[in-house]
Amino acid sequence: MRLAKPDRTLVTAAVSGLLLAGAFPRPDLFPLAWVALVPLLLVMRHRPFAAGFTAGSVFFATVLYWLNFVMTTYGGLPPVFSLLAYLFLISYLAVYFGLATWVACRLEAVLKIPFLFTLPPLWVALEFLRGWLFTGFPWAILGYSQQNFSLAIQSSDVTGVYGVSLMLVAVNCAIAGVVAGPKSRLAWLGVSLTIAISISHFGYGFWREAQPLEQRTEHLRVALIQGNIDQAQKWAPDNRQASIDRYQNLSVQALANQPDLVVWPEAATPFFLQDHSELTLQVKQLPKQLNAFLLVGSPAYQQSSSGEYKYYNSAFLLSPAGEELGRSDKKHLVPFGEYVPLGKLLAFIDKLVVGVGDFSPGEVRPLPLNGHHLGVLICYEAIFPQLAREYVRQGSDLLINLTNDAWFGHSSAPYQHLAMTRFRAIENRIWIARAANTGISALISPAGNITLAGPIFESLQLGGLVGLGAKETFYTRFGDIFAYVCIGISGVFLIVLLWMQKRRSFFSKF
Repeated sequence: MRLAKPDRTLVTAAVSGLLLAGAFPRPDLFPLAWVALVPLLLVMRHRPFAAGFTAGSVFFATVLYWLNFVMTTYGGLPPVFSLLAYLFLISYLAVYFGLATWVACRLEAVLKIPFLFTLPPLWVALEFLRGWLFTGFPWAILGYSQQNFSLAIQSSDVTGVYGVSLMLVAVNCAIAGVVAGPKSRLAWLGVSLTIAISISHFGYGFWREAQPLEQRTEHLRVALIQGNIDQAQKWAPDNRQASIDRYQNLSVQALANQPDLVVWPEAATPFFLQDHSELTLQVKQLPKQLNAFLLVGSPAYQQSSSGEYKYYNSAFLLSPAGEELGRSDKKHLVPFGEYVPLGKLLAFIDKLVVGVGDFSPGEVRPLPLNGHHLGVLICYEAIFPQLAREYVRQGSDLLINLTNDAWFGHSSAPYQHLAMTRFRAIENRIWIARAANTGISALISPAGNITLAGPIFESLQLGGLVGLGAKETFYTRFGDIFAYVCIGISGVFLIVLLWMQKRRSFFSKF
């Protein structure tokens, strides 16, 4: 019995997926993203959708491998069901790659338009839709691969991360065009156009880096507390006092740097800070000892007039006198992690992670701090640019990301999460202070530079200076207009494509 030969088109497409995954943390070989799509582009005409879908499947399966760890270790799912859920998500995400390549190939076949002019806007349009449909999952957008290539990402204050994605796809298309037709004038015209756009793109990066982006007239000394509380023990009632003791001791150690603001991570208090308990009293007395503001991640609740309770994943800001100055509730919740979508219809599905209960979404509510305001992004919210932008538009002078990445274990996920957070600083030219239970706690400058960071899975405190205030950028003012333009261009392509196909079908009858 002879074994079937592997499909060369799909094997080549899979190579693109692997190369692209290598550009992301970890191993963070970001130059790969500038050529990773070339193999796919050279073969996708043979099987337009299947090639893109294969590349996407390999890419997402590699980048998101850690999901199985989350679902089995903390979600309690049997390995079989974890694998099925993982494959379903990977297949869904890979569809976006398949649609991009299929539409680009149809446009080339019907309208004779080269990939260079169609695939970049199509890619951006589909990335944007992926971050919006079904509550959105904008993890591993192509542009995030360039987090350590500063010149390439400074344009994010105009286009958001999507402009970086378009630049990467355009360069890949130009290279593939020359490889496929080295004597083609059209291919070299595409290269010339791409070089011109690249000069503008990197020229803007040079200009931006030459500006005093990180200078501010007012500053705040921040202490980030990384408790490194074991996720398996975090919610056990017997461990609550030990957790608070650890956070208190680390906070006291931070006194050497005379912090103005001490930040504890997401859900640092495994109890309701609203309740009048001994543990709550200990937390509220700490700011007096520190003579500093204290921002604490804690679950919260609210009782309606009918007696029903709503629960929130929140952050409380306490004054140096121990008074509560405000509460910020997480707005963008994790599906199947913090709530079950269509809960009444899917009541048989449990949440994947341990928590107090199904959380309700909050509102954008900056917290007042001594004449300034803090915008709090809790965990997953840092990957949504629209939310960070809204906090800045409502007057936030500093963004703070409270997170608990213990779910990810010793995987590449904490590094991927931090990479995406860096773009929120560039988009709005604002400082970000990030406190993570198990890491990576860090300070991020308005240029996207990590000025201070600690290792993962260590108990520690980090102290540093951040500037206050955001410099209004094109992105802050107009948002994702660049992505909308790409959606509009893609829509025009699709309308013309459908019209041409119907026209051909009509005339074929005569």
